[in-house]
Amino acid sequence: MHRLRLKFGRGEQLKFLSHLDLMRLWERSLRRAGIELSYSEGFSPHPRISLAAPLAVGVTSVAELMDIFLEGRITAGLFVEKVGAQLPGGLDIIEILPVGIDAPSLQSRLRFAEYAVVVKTAGSAGQAETEISALLAKETLPWHHARDTGERFYDLRPLIDGLWLEGKRDEGLGIGMRLRCDASGSGRPEQVARALGFSEMPQSIQRTRLVFA
Repeated sequence: MHRLRLKFGRGEQLKFLSHLDLMRLWERSLRRAGIELSYSEGFSPHPRISLAAPLAVGVTSVAELMDIFLEGRITAGLFVEKVGAQLPGGLDIIEILPVGIDAPSLQSRLRFAEYAVVVKTAGSAGQAETEISALLAKETLPWHHARDTGERFYDLRPLIDGLWLEGKRDEGLGIGMRLRCDASGSGRPEQVARALGFSEMPQSIQRTRLVFA
């Protein structure tokens, strides 16, 4: 058995794919490429493919990581050649690394995710910096949002590790966010933008980095 770790990007063309649809797309592309996938045991075997963290619908990324277990060995170059030919536009392999079979899972080591968020505003960069400083100075930030199962109430502040201004972006501002992304909870960029006083949904959200323990 062999284990490969893929770093890949998801562009504008595929940003509205759900997590389940994205995994199905990868599985279908790998099969069409003739990659010998390793399967789980049990009544309903499935390919051993796992992402570090699901990517929300509407979010692009240049930093997704995924582990794939294979029955046989294949060079990184041949893998990219065969699989890349089957991938649709908007899904790009950036890097491939071999990983030890018994290495910890991506999910167990993931701690934070970084995002580049563009918000539309008529305000100045100075005003945004003031709001960022004020939010980071808070010890708690009570929050709630509606879900299918009802409203959820929680403290948003522990999910925010860092915020910084990235400068003007056309009609808006770019804001960098480093948000918690582990078993204790995951920060959502659009909620943090709202907490900063931006009432409209961000113009764009891109995941730029995953941070591991």
